[in-house]
Amino acid sequence: MSRAWKVREYGEPSSVLRLEESTVPTPGHGQVRVRVAATSCNFADVLLCRGEYQQKPVPPFTPGLEVCGWVDDLGGGVEPRLLASRIVGQPILPHGGFAEVTLMNADEAYVVPREIDDVTAATLHLTYLTAWLGLHRRAAIKPGDVVVVTAAAGGVGSAAVQVARAAGATVIAIVSDSGKAATAAGLGADHVVDRSSGDVIEQVKTLAPEGAHIVFDSVGGKAYEQATKFIAFEGRIVVVGFASGYIPRPHLNHAFVKNYTIAGLHWSLYRKYRPDLVHIAQAAIFEMASAGLIDPLITARSGLEDVPAALDDLAHGRTRGKTVITV
Repeated sequence: MSRAWKVREYGEPSSVLRLEESTVPTPGHGQVRVRVAATSCNFADVLLCRGEYQQKPVPPFTPGLEVCGWVDDLGGGVEPRLLASRIVGQPILPHGGFAEVTLMNADEAYVVPREIDDVTAATLHLTYLTAWLGLHRRAAIKPGDVVVVTAAAGGVGSAAVQVARAAGATVIAIVSDSGKAATAAGLGADHVVDRSSGDVIEQVKTLAPEGAHIVFDSVGGKAYEQATKFIAFEGRIVVVGFASGYIPRPHLNHAFVKNYTIAGLHWSLYRKYRPDLVHIAQAAIFEMASAGLIDPLITARSGLEDVPAALDDLAHGRTRGKTVITV
């Protein structure tokens, strides 16, 4: 038996999560079983609990989409070399990562370089793949670009700041208060715009008179609408999520008049259609981390018992960077 947090009905994480004893899962063909070392908390986990994520697993299920751990059993057809490897990846629902044991597809398990610790590794998959694929694949980032990152002190936003800086871009970080402004500056942002200190559009235009070449937006709502006002000619707005809870309705006539591109990013689709790009992206992320070009902003480490509280803080915007659950 092993422990796992289970969602038996959709709702807020603090209300619906229950820590239960479960039978240790057996890996199927092409799968590996993983003894969890660390699981990173993501807003997607909140949406899973609410039944609002792109994937909507039927309860009961365990959330937790970004895991580092040790392979302790192999299903059929899996290369023996993976046994006892330390890997990072996305678990197979309903066996999510907020548990002592989970399952992964062997071809989506990435061996972690020795110099990267468990907690750091647990943050280098989902969020950094979102940032890398959003900036490099969807936005075709190049040195000298001006990149605006909304919610830049959050998990995905902080990753995007660092990936953009590593690509040679000038980064303008948008945050919601002065405390998060200091966080964004510490991540390496060239400029920080505090929403609470004045008009966001004017502040960005002052910093980038010709507009932003790329806007990496995980907020939606008003943040997206503001982005359409300061995007440059032939700029790219990468739509990553809607943390504000409001999905904006784009005015396509505006995109037509200003010649900008609206690019959606649901990174998990690359797992289905372009797994080769996921492997390239993950290798690049490991290389950047090993070289010190990126350093995940990990602001809290908690035990397995603290998952509901950690996700509740994330759901209500009380976090900066990443919270990692260690098992």
